[in-house]
Amino acid sequence: MGDIDSNAVPRRRLGVEGPSVSALSLGSWHTYDRMDFHDAVDLVTCAVEAGINLFDVAVYGIPGQKPVFTDVLFSAIVRAAGLAREEYLLSTKVWLEGYPAQSLREQVERAMFRAGTEYADLAILGDIRSEDVDLEQLAGDIAELEKGGLIGHWGVNNWSAQAITTIRAHALVAGSPGPQVAQLKYSPCRRAIADGAPFAELFSAGLSMQASDVLEGGILAGKVAPTREIGRDPGGVRERIIASAPGLAAVAAELDASAAQVCIAFALSHPATASVLFGATRREQLMDNIGGLRLLDRVGASALRARLVPFFADGGSVDPSGP
Repeated sequence: MGDIDSNAVPRRRLGVEGPSVSALSLGSWHTYDRMDFHDAVDLVTCAVEAGINLFDVAVYGIPGQKPVFTDVLFSAIVRAAGLAREEYLLSTKVWLEGYPAQSLREQVERAMFRAGTEYADLAILGDIRSEDVDLEQLAGDIAELEKGGLIGHWGVNNWSAQAITTIRAHALVAGSPGPQVAQLKYSPCRRAIADGAPFAELFSAGLSMQASDVLEGGILAGKVAPTREIGRDPGGVRERIIASAPGLAAVAAELDASAAQVCIAFALSHPATASVLFGATRREQLMDNIGGLRLLDRVGASALRARLVPFFADGGSVDPSGP
């Protein structure tokens, strides 16, 4: 695989205290469940050779539904690829639906057992779906996981700016540096939260963003009728996003790029973006997405963002302070 440029994907600092992470990160939301094992090993090997070092292996197994094994498969994939644990960073999710009845420690230990490792480099606290979550207790509990070496650093997924500010204050008291990253939906169409004033204040204080759902479940790459489960639709703007897909494809063609490259380049153009998270099931898809970095260099952040203003779909429909 000598055709892969080992410097294709640069590194960016995650927050103030976090590690140096690849500007692109590979996610596994049921991804490896849908792949031939040999293809998955090839994909992960290609990603590492291109400079990607951050892998999100979070899964969400819902009782009563078909069991999920993508994280278990990942443990076999890295072994088959011959990767040493220090050659990649592992990110997991910590779901809050069962907390505090199920402790954070129990959940993370189980997740790491499935992933075949002793620790997570990064833990992302999942969505807050209940007002009953005690953020002070949560901050203390996750600080204990940091101190015990079970996790390296932590962040949050689709939290409000106020909730992040609150838990950061509690975390500092508990001896933790606090969240280093916010995983946020971010694309040319979904940008109200990450581009809003409340998050601008957090980003200026050192919080990084990991951009997710940059292709809206494949819709912005032309798959306007997804056949698999995709993310939630804050603001109810998905129909507008579907209607935007042909126009975005036309802009991509004018820039001699793919629509996926345009979306990834856009996400990377935000000054707070440390990494763009995406799923890929084909080597060709991975390499095309890496091309988003070259597109950004070629076109420039300001010019690219100016071209994509007409596709801003969630302005006025979503509170910029967050979910």
